[in-house]
Amino acid sequence: MQVHLAQPRGFCAGVQRAIDIVEMALEKFGPPVFVRHEIVHNKHIVENLKAKGVIFVDRVEDIPEGAVTIFSAHGVSDEVEREAKNRDLPVVDATCPLVSKVHVQVKKFEKAGREIVLIGHQGHPEVEGTAGRTSQPVYIVDTVEAANNLCVCNPDNLAYVTQTTLSVDDTREIIAALKKRFPSIKGPSTTDICYATQNRQEAVLKLSKDVDLILVVGAENSSNSNRLVEIGLKTGVPTFLIEGPAQIQSHWLSGKDKVGITAGASAPEELVEAVVDKLREFSGVKVVNQPGISETVQFKLPHAIMNPPANFPTQLASSN
Repeated sequence: MQVHLAQPRGFCAGVQRAIDIVEMALEKFGPPVFVRHEIVHNKHIVENLKAKGVIFVDRVEDIPEGAVTIFSAHGVSDEVEREAKNRDLPVVDATCPLVSKVHVQVKKFEKAGREIVLIGHQGHPEVEGTAGRTSQPVYIVDTVEAANNLCVCNPDNLAYVTQTTLSVDDTREIIAALKKRFPSIKGPSTTDICYATQNRQEAVLKLSKDVDLILVVGAENSSNSNRLVEIGLKTGVPTFLIEGPAQIQSHWLSGKDKVGITAGASAPEELVEAVVDKLREFSGVKVVNQPGISETVQFKLPHAIMNPPANFPTQLASSN
């Protein structure tokens, strides 16, 4: 059996930065460190951090007074920021810089007096955070049908932004539908879909031409991982989302000589390696590294973790 590994796959710069922030906080302050929401959408990562003393909560009010607080890579609303500030919690914001860029766009469109359409999935934490960056109602759409049926107050004064982890093709179609219905709608000068999302989607398209089966390593609640599955299926190649090697079904492999593996942006490489090892239990394996983009993007760590404000625990200063 040939096992083709997509390139690129796995961790993006935003995910790596968020995990590094949590690890640094643990090292400098010691446990417990509190994280609002899962730092990234991957149970393997979350469970490892829990074992080190990270406590994940859904509400700021569940964080004890004075406890080091980290906002997840998905970003948070203005209200969450205000609540943490009002309680004088020592906060490190691990929001992906590309998500923060969308937040800035929302503020810009709000200041210009435009109603905002957010292309994204209702209930996703990134969408909740982005929608919460304006005091006005936000229209959330995730399909062409929803765009075609959208009712707004001022159709001549609209703007759109998008969730960063969507399908590039689906987003393009939704934007086209919005522009057809609302010709004066404004949007960002460049796509909001992040570079890592685009690169991994393009890598799956290339992978699909060379394999009989695609395994996507990622969590069920990972938006970008689910988009990779959808893209694989659209090419006609059987494609399955797995969180790890234990979920591989032997019947998937029947008659399959070339198996492709990719991983969502929040899935660590060690899970990919574990999946390859599991495949070796079924057949002899020859690993083929697919050609593709080599990502070199790195994001700076936030000032609050490098040079913390006065409300942070004093042990940080003594640890540097």
